[in-house]
This record gives sequence, C-alpha cells and structure tokens, in this order.
Amino acid sequence: MSGPPAVIVGIDGSDSATAAALWAVDEAASRDVPVRLVHIVAPSMGGSQITADALDRAGTIVHSAVMAVEKSGKPVKVEAQVSTGSPGDILRREADGAAMLCVGSMGISHGGIGHVGSVAVAVAHSAACPVAIVHAQGATHSDRAWVVAEVSDSQAGDIAMVRGVEEALLRSAELKIVAARRSRYPDIHDHHAVTGMNRMVKSEWERRLAPWREKHPDLQAEVVALAGSALNFFARQQDMIALAIVPHERGVEIADLLGPRKHAISQDICFDILICEPHGLL
Repeated sequence: MSGPPAVIVGIDGSDSATAAALWAVDEAASRDVPVRLVHIVAPSMGGSQITADALDRAGTIVHSAVMAVEKSGKPVKVEAQVSTGSPGDILRREADGAAMLCVGSMGISHGGIGHVGSVAVAVAHSAACPVAIVHAQGATHSDRAWVVAEVSDSQAGDIAMVRGVEEALLRSAELKIVAARRSRYPDIHDHHAVTGMNRMVKSEWERRLAPWREKHPDLQAEVVALAGSALNFFARQQDMIALAIVPHERGVEIADLLGPRKHAISQDICFDILICEPHGLL
C-alpha cells in the first residue's frame, strides 16, 4: 500500500461502489485514518497508457465518490488515486498494510452490470486486511438489526468474534455469534447428543464473550450454536442481517453468498459481508 494506513475503497462508478465508500466512512472515522478512494482503469490496447476518454471518466468517477463521502458530513479525511492495471491485483497491493478494504458487490462492466462479486471474490481470500463487500441496497435497510459473526474453535474464530464486537458497537447493532460445527455421522440421528454438544459450544463462546460484555455494558450479544453450516443460518435469517462476518479462510467460499450460484441459498441476499484478516494480523 502506498502512504499511511487507510480504509481503502475500490470505486468504479457503480452504486455498490458508492455504497462501499459511504460504508467505509464510519470505519475510517472510528480508527482516525483516511478513506482512500482507488479507481482502476485498464491501459490502452497494446500499451500502458490511459486513454483521454478513460482519464476523463476516471476523473468523473473519483469526483462523484469524493462528493458522496463529503456529503455524509462525517469528520474523515478523503484521499483519491487513479491506478492502471488489474483491479484484483491493484486492490490486493493496496490492501497490504491497510486498515480495511471495501468493495462493492457489483461492478460496472462495458456499460452494464458486470459479474456479481468478481473483484470481491478476487480479493476476498488473498487480501492481507479485512475485506468488506457492500451492497448498494444495504444502507437502505435501516430496520435490520443484526451483525452476525461466524466463529470456529480456532484463532480465526476469535478474530471473527472481535470483529463482530467492533462492528456491532460501531453500528449500534445486535450481535449474533454463530458457532457452527460439522456433526459426526452418528450424531445426526441423536437429538440428545446434538443438543448436548450445542450446549457445550454455546457455553464456551459465552465464556469468551464475557470480557467484552463486561467492558461494553451496552453490547447486545447472543451466542447461537448449531450443527451444520452457518450458510443455513444466513439464509433463514437474511431479512434481519445487516452485516455477516466470516473468518478469512471462508473468503474462498464467498461466491456462495454473492456470485452466480448453482445452489444459491437465495436470489435476493443483500446483506454486507466482512471477511476477516488472516491469522496473526489482528
């Protein structure tokens, strides 16, 4: 990343990229770092130069995004840059040392809506910082109350829990800690075994959450233990979810939520997603 730490936002003129820029404002303000808006253009055919038309369009896109952020009225510094190359490669580079990377869930391509989550998927599992994937519709769902953090019994799970606490406090939202686990084959037919294991898992995460509750008495949090995939919980409760937080290793599966899906859990999922940073970077 060039320059000091910042919340990086990939902008391309799409509604979801603008939503990502606005979503990033609170993140940057809470960390007292700038919002850095990064627009990426492809070089001219057979060369490394940016065409005049592309440069003009880049200026319009950057200006529009800067105006949207400044219109929010939040006390945050705004930076902007234009780069040439592959969006995925450049955003991964910018993410190195960044506080967070924010991208829209849908990009503009050749004048229309491009591949859903294409850049998001490209950076989700390889960026060295948390990656937020923001829907254009997300900001309009003020009635949604939940930040949901998927956790596992590992360091990645602890990171997801911490990010969940931070986001719930930042956004004055209720936090759901979802501890999903794979059932062993004999257990799936034993209701008592499943119930007992869920009780143990919930108790463990309640213990881990206790210091945060003590430190932040206004934190509203609940632990949900379940057998199976957290995706099922996301699908059932999607109307209540504003933000889903998943461990870094789940970034490779983000297409299950955003991209074209052979087994889509919903055609209308529009909650935002935060993919945590790799282990050891918290």
